[in-house]
Amino acid sequence: MKTLSLRARILTATAVGAATVAAVSVTAGAYAAQPAPAAVSVRSGDLVQSSHLTADAATRAARAALDAAKKEGQKVSVAVVDRDGNTVVTLRGDGAGPQSYESAQRKAFTAVSWNAPTSELVKRLAQTPNLKDIPGTLFLPGGAPVQASGAPVAGIGVAGAPSGDLDEKFAQAGVAALGR
Repeated sequence: MKTLSLRARILTATAVGAATVAAVSVTAGAYAAQPAPAAVSVRSGDLVQSSHLTADAATRAARAALDAAKKEGQKVSVAVVDRDGNTVVTLRGDGAGPQSYESAQRKAFTAVSWNAPTSELVKRLAQTPNLKDIPGTLFLPGGAPVQASGAPVAGIGVAGAPSGDLDEKFAQAGVAALGR
């Protein structure tokens, strides 16, 4: 096999580079020449609107739950999720255990998903044990839904107190703060 001289290799590389640039330019030009897709107007009857807490309201609720726990000497984490289960705010209290952060989020998600306090959902679990298999849920007391006109708009979850009843009491304090 014959080795190309340095000059021949440079010329070959230059030619290949130029051909590549030309091919990319032609391809890009072909895409640029196509018209942009037209915007589609959707009929209003095809849309669903939902209400969500503001970040300020979610923070106020989380702070109220954390303060209620602190008054009783409990070290907890608090999470507030929106109607779609997305976390809006999470506060981890001083000294709260590492497991409390995720547990609070999952309790909040569970409460908003079923529009019910998680303590009630624990009772439903006795009749339908496979509910616990739904990803992201946690069927332990400590989650409370936030409602507007009876519909869920958020969930508040608290975790870390020695009992779920205390967790739920603090979550309810967060809900109550939104009514003030």
